[in-house]
Amino acid sequence: MNLEKYLEANKNLIDSSLDEFLPGAQETPAVIHDAMRYSVFAGGKRLRPILVLASAQAVGGDPNKVLPAACALEMVHTYSLIHDDLPSMDNDDYRRGKLTSHKVYGEAMAILAGDALLTLAFEVLVDHTKGIDPLKVNLAVVELARAAGSMGMVGGQVADILSEGKRITGKDLEYIHRHKTAALFGAALRMGAILSHAEQWEIDSLSNYALHLGLAFQIVDDVLDVTGEAHRLGKEPGGDIKNMKATYPSLYSIEESRARVSEEIEQALGSISSLGPEADPLRKIVNYVGTRDY
Repeated sequence: MNLEKYLEANKNLIDSSLDEFLPGAQETPAVIHDAMRYSVFAGGKRLRPILVLASAQAVGGDPNKVLPAACALEMVHTYSLIHDDLPSMDNDDYRRGKLTSHKVYGEAMAILAGDALLTLAFEVLVDHTKGIDPLKVNLAVVELARAAGSMGMVGGQVADILSEGKRITGKDLEYIHRHKTAALFGAALRMGAILSHAEQWEIDSLSNYALHLGLAFQIVDDVLDVTGEAHRLGKEPGGDIKNMKATYPSLYSIEESRARVSEEIEQALGSISSLGPEADPLRKIVNYVGTRDY
């Protein structure tokens, strides 16, 4: 399996579906719909929604049937990025090499664009997931809501803000990353599996994989903020230092952080060792996450 071709094909499939699910840029009120589309199509690898498809495949399901769930997850992810970039949060001017939403549309419209994407996500998940047991759809809704809320991503963001400029422990930092980053990865893997009628042991295996994948992803992000180049990252590195954020390199050395990435990759791969060759995309993805440079 060629991972690059796999990621590109699925990214195109997701982009095409997102284009269908999002209101047209000229639909009234045009400014909000244009702002939603601007951020959704501002680039990005679509890793999280691809994980929904890969999870379905790993348990013998049809990835096409979980496309609405994948798009819903990406809408939630995009909303979180819009809000993260706001002046009251990280105050970033660029994301993926383009001006952030509040720099283009103003702060109020950026907030509303994020709000609109968050609510549209649940409409798409419920209204477009056809031919699947409604009980499974309900469970997927709960997964996404929990991962995005105060017990997941939002809770991690709160802990991240409260830690700025303070000395925290490694345990505190892991709490932040488990919630702010790994929670949405967990939702991706569990939603794909649940909607594909996976058995509980398969869901548990994928959940564990998601945790280690998410931690590896975030540690690499932390390292790249120190070592990365602006033209590769799509934004200026050093944002974590500027915002006095707690990161793995701020608590440990770059070398120790990289060693931890290798450990997380090993544990992620071990988590899905009982799954067959259908899970090979997940095996390749976690290795790719650990070696990316942007």
